[in-house]
Amino acid sequence: MTDASAPIPEDDIFEQKAVRLAKRDKLIANRVDAGGGAFPVSVPVTHSISALRSEYGEIEADTQTGLVVGIAGRIVFSRNTGKLCFAALQAGDGSRIQAMVSLANVGEESLAEWKELVDLGDHVFVHGEVISSRRGELSIMVDSWQIASKAILPLPNVYGDLNEETRVRSRFLDLIVRDQARTTVRARAAVNASLRATFTARDFLEVETPMLQVQHGGASARPFITHSNAFDTELFLRIAPELYLKRAVVGGIDRVYEINRNFRNEGADSTHSPEFAMLEAYQAYSDYNGIADLTQELVQNAAVAVTGSTTVTWADGTEYELGGDWDRISMYESLSAACGRTVQPGDAVEDLIAFAEANDVDIPPHPTHGKLVEELWEHFVKVDLVRPTFVMDFPVDTSPLVREHRSIAGVVEKWDLYIRGFELATGYSELIDPVIQRERFVEQAKLAARGDVEAMPVDEEFLRALEHGMPPSGGMGMGIDRLLMAITGLGIRETILFPLVK
Repeated sequence: MTDASAPIPEDDIFEQKAVRLAKRDKLIANRVDAGGGAFPVSVPVTHSISALRSEYGEIEADTQTGLVVGIAGRIVFSRNTGKLCFAALQAGDGSRIQAMVSLANVGEESLAEWKELVDLGDHVFVHGEVISSRRGELSIMVDSWQIASKAILPLPNVYGDLNEETRVRSRFLDLIVRDQARTTVRARAAVNASLRATFTARDFLEVETPMLQVQHGGASARPFITHSNAFDTELFLRIAPELYLKRAVVGGIDRVYEINRNFRNEGADSTHSPEFAMLEAYQAYSDYNGIADLTQELVQNAAVAVTGSTTVTWADGTEYELGGDWDRISMYESLSAACGRTVQPGDAVEDLIAFAEANDVDIPPHPTHGKLVEELWEHFVKVDLVRPTFVMDFPVDTSPLVREHRSIAGVVEKWDLYIRGFELATGYSELIDPVIQRERFVEQAKLAARGDVEAMPVDEEFLRALEHGMPPSGGMGMGIDRLLMAITGLGIRETILFPLVK
């Protein structure tokens, strides 16, 4: 009896590889045509395993269907007896079917070759009748078979847990072994399809903007820097598509969005990755309130697309409610209530530093009023947020691309959306006055001159676009990886198919 129910010692892998390579050589030597051997160019598949499962999943025990099929799958279980061999074939989606290879149906030579040449992990093609075994297992009574792809290395334990390091470094093994890994990939695809469907229903257009940029902008972040040989110039991997999407709005694309990759040369942890998928969207004649409504709809529709409900169940079994209308709280008011003193937009930097030090709050590099307020808010308020919550009205000096609040001096019309303790999305009433935008860029340039590597440069091309007139607009950005985290409860490295690791 052979199965994958026990871990394979590292020392045995090299020996197994040598044995499997010898089988590969024999398969190639014995092939009858150029398409055979260990790696044929194709096999005559007529049905998928999942389709047979759907049609015959409730078949009674010891039944013959009369349907003859050709299927292929990876062997994840094998048991060889004298005159009858059993194998579980697994499709890419994880669905399985049993193959029964008997002396009576395939003959002595073919049965002997199966026992000699077929291993766990091999892809095989089998042809035969769909039946149900005496135990009620949906099966193929094989009349002929063929190796579809010979596995040179053995599989890990398909009935045990891979450690996290193996899961993220060898995602292909994770996908073979673990149902959750396959489910997460499909959940991500369902999320993206749902986002696009919601935008389409609202008459948004999807576009693509440059990832290589002559200067970085659109967010406060440290960029990756590269060099173009063709143009002999320094280029930046984009940290955000914002400034290009706003150019599109200037050009008359009133409702525009993009789902694509961003790159930020910063730390990596359970909620941050240097490379990540980002959604950004802009809507003319909307504001940060309208964009909050849109974002709530996007997230709730995505949850329904993945789970069938706005009540999601995370990987640890916890239920989390994404339905209903979400709370909207003021950053300054919630901070004041939580810390026991009034914090206002006009508070001096020195006073805020003293208050932060007295409460063991880290002082950010190059402290400004806004950076200190946000650090204090995270310390006093963020930890207690449970429900999905829009945190409204941010300090002006940390939000250089955002319109000043229409009625509250010293803050801007910006929100951050927090779900299960992390920031999922951010939204603005967009700054469209090119004069004020230039002033904001100049202030950012001063911070950069003092050593702030996350400060934005002055973007003359973007300013020139604004000078041609951008309509009043609302905009938002949301991490796709973090949206999967909110729906599934997984860490960011689990939601990214192939995360960057050292």
